[in-house]
This record gives sequence, structure tokens and C-alpha cells, in this order.
Amino acid sequence: MLLLISNGNAEDIIGSHLLRFLQVPARALPLVGRGLAYEQVGAEVIGPRQEMPSGGFPFGSLHNLIADLRSGFISQNLKQWKAAFRGSRECKAIVAIGDAYTLLIGVAFGRGLPLFHINPLVSAYYLEGQSLWQRFTRLNEWGAEDFLWYERWAQRHARAVYVRDRASELRLQGLGISHARFYGSFAMDILPPPQKQLEGILDGRPVIALLPGSRGDVTFSLPRMLEATLYLNELQPLVAWPLGLEGIRVPEGWTLTPQGDEIAIAHKGHHRVFLLRGYFSEILHHAKVALGTAGTANEQAAGLGIPVVGFPTSGPQFTLGFAQRQRRLLGPALTLAKPDPAEIARTVKQVLEVERYTLASAAGKERIGAPGALPRIATDIQEALNG
Repeated sequence: MLLLISNGNAEDIIGSHLLRFLQVPARALPLVGRGLAYEQVGAEVIGPRQEMPSGGFPFGSLHNLIADLRSGFISQNLKQWKAAFRGSRECKAIVAIGDAYTLLIGVAFGRGLPLFHINPLVSAYYLEGQSLWQRFTRLNEWGAEDFLWYERWAQRHARAVYVRDRASELRLQGLGISHARFYGSFAMDILPPPQKQLEGILDGRPVIALLPGSRGDVTFSLPRMLEATLYLNELQPLVAWPLGLEGIRVPEGWTLTPQGDEIAIAHKGHHRVFLLRGYFSEILHHAKVALGTAGTANEQAAGLGIPVVGFPTSGPQFTLGFAQRQRRLLGPALTLAKPDPAEIARTVKQVLEVERYTLASAAGKERIGAPGALPRIATDIQEALNG
């Protein structure tokens, strides 16, 4: 039996993909959300499974923190700690997938079991071009941008620490964590191959993928993305929509027409935009450029060599601080614009210029890296389970 602890939607997906390689009985404790990805692979999901208003970013802003506290944030954490301790019974190893907090739960409540840490969040690239003073002015973001002392202390209790890029491996090893490993890109590991067809949808124009994300940011970002497409008639916009098709917010003057459970069309006059649910990989593999206010989805687009244009939202995820941090991670692969439709469209056109496009495409592939991490991590864990 294996216990997985993870703290986010992308982390849950990483954990569920890892279980496909391991093929062992498992329990999963999702610290954010309901852990539906684990259900799909037959894992026993434990813990309160309560979704917080911040979507897993309580310290992203004071507003997020207050909203979570009012929704039972403290009692939820107490229940999760109890679930981690009880859930480790009969288990032979623990995999913590996420940030330092996830790892600390594994250390504190894991009964001394073999522990593996997968950190798909922190990257040494976040420090790029940042002076000590600039970092000091953003104390609340330090834990998201670097491996701080308490995380390194906890990592010394792990058998292996798996990081998202080569730069992070070198940084951690230089900080004394000799068992830090970079095996490949987690983001690209969980990107499935295209399985559906876009026949009848594609109209021959180059595709711009709209990636509003799966958090509450969508109510801010989707209307601005749709308005921006009015200035980009040379591109065909396709929205990779991860949520239900009910209650979608479109700009004033637009109409949304559902076409079943997977497709809706947003109209303004003769201009129309398809919103496709369950077509994420298909849209990315057809895209020339992406417009994104997402976390992992932006990274996956960049990893495929697709330049991304983003803009800060009112939160909870793709705030200005998050956007700037992702910009440092992706380098030229991500260009940030002001959250104004005309400005967004103008930035997209600039990115499509040949020289800039070539630079952005190459940077995304280099910084995100190739897939292949999860099969190798599964081999390491299986050895511990067999031991």
C-alpha cells in the first residue's frame, strides 16, 4: 500500500499518472479539492475533500486567506493531518507531491516510512534576474520561488527529491540535497496524446489556444480573451475549457450557445469562438500561439514550443505576482500583456513576428524539458515497496 499526499489539481493528476506506472494499491490525500483524478485510477481517497474559495492559494492575497478562514481552513487542516497519520497505517511508503507544506505533512505524520518528494512547483528559474532586495520585498512569495531552509530540512528526511528542471537539480544539490533528481518534465508527462478529432471545427486559419485555467480566474480572463479575439481575425480561437458548460461568463453583447456536453459557441455578430471541453491536448497540438492565464497548461504549451501570451487577473491564481514568477520560469516563451483586450491582441501579433516567435518557441522547449520523469520515479518507489 502506498500513500500519496498532494496539494493541487495538477499535483493530483501527477499522482494519478504515477499510479498508472506503479499498479499498486494506494491511498490518496488531496489537500486541495476533491481528488477526482485519484478516483479515476482506483485509489482510495481520504481526508475532508473540501474545496476552499482560494482554490489552493490561501496566501496569494489577504482576500484569499480571509475567505478560506471563513470557510473552515483551520479545521480542514486539522482533519487532513489526522487523515495523514491514520492513512499511513498499512502503507510501506509515502509520496508527497507539491510544495514544502505537503512534504512537511509527510514527515510529521508519516510514521517514519520511506518518503519521496515530487516538487513540480519551485524552480531555480524563478530567481533569474532577481536581486536580494527584490526578493526581500516579496517575502510572502519566497516559499514559492526557492527551496527555503525548512523545506531543505524536510527533504533530508526523503529518500529522493524530484524537481522540475535541471537548474533546480543543480541548485538543490549545491544546497546540500545530494539526492535531488531531475528525470524529466512532470508537466509534459501528464499531457496526453490527442485522441479526438477537430474535424468540422477547424476552418484553416492558424489556431490560437485560449487557456483560461480551471480556477476562479476564468470569470476575469475568459471575457477579456474573447474580446481580444475580435482583433485577431487572422487566427482561429479555440478555448480549452476545463469546467462545466453551465454558467460561463461571456462579455456583454456576446451570446453563448451550448452544442451538447462538450462544445459551446460564443457569438458576437458573425464572430464566433468554440469552447471545447475535453479537447485540451487536441487544441494544443494544433495551436500556433496560446493566450493563457493558467499554471500547468501554460507550461505544457511552452513545452510544445508554443509561445504564450498572458495577462494578470484578479486571482486567485494568475495574479500579477504569479504571472511575473511564471514569466521568469518560462523566459521568452511567455510574454505578459496588460489585461486589456486591444493590448492583449497587440502583444499576440508581436509574438508572431518570426524572430521573436522562433526565440520563444525554443525557450519553452528548453526550460520545460522533455517528458519521462514519472516512469523513472515509479521504478525508484517500486524498489522501496519491494524492499
